[in-house]
Amino acid sequence: MMNAQDIKNGNCIRIDGRLYFVVEFLHVKPGKGNTFMRTKIKDVVDGRVIERRFNIGEKLEDVRVERRPYQYLYKEGNDYIFMNQETFEQHPIAHDLINGVDFLLEGMVAEVVIDASSETVLFADMPIKVQMKITYTEPGMAGNTATNTLKPATVESGATVRVPLFINEGELIEIDTRDGSYVGRAK
Repeated sequence: MMNAQDIKNGNCIRIDGRLYFVVEFLHVKPGKGNTFMRTKIKDVVDGRVIERRFNIGEKLEDVRVERRPYQYLYKEGNDYIFMNQETFEQHPIAHDLINGVDFLLEGMVAEVVIDASSETVLFADMPIKVQMKITYTEPGMAGNTATNTLKPATVESGATVRVPLFINEGELIEIDTRDGSYVGRAK
């Protein structure tokens, strides 16, 4: 158990049987009344972010989570099979629980977040930036660098990314897996 005043970003707490990660917190001391913590918490299962207020001294159930590197092996039905790189055990993870799943390739390493008390997988995070090769896009035209117009391009994972007009097929680009946006050419 932890006190509400000990809340920090990244803490995992259990409220009414559901797990939440603290996204944002603010210690509020109004001119009149008791001090409280105003928080934004994210539901682990469905990803919804809600605002919640906790009184100082209120007891909360904290959950110990661990982040472990898992390697993606293959897809089986709607599940993605990952291997723990320390114990070599294989675990299926549902499509909905993987952030950035559109950019997942065999052999990639993702960070899997696990409830340490029950050893259940909560979700998996892809690296924030990945490098991928463009498999198809319309040919670029010389001199099309003045405007910031974007065109669709298909990368090796099959996902579609919006890229600048000067990017051509076969180039290696960097992609932000959180929103699927083009970051730049790979160095």
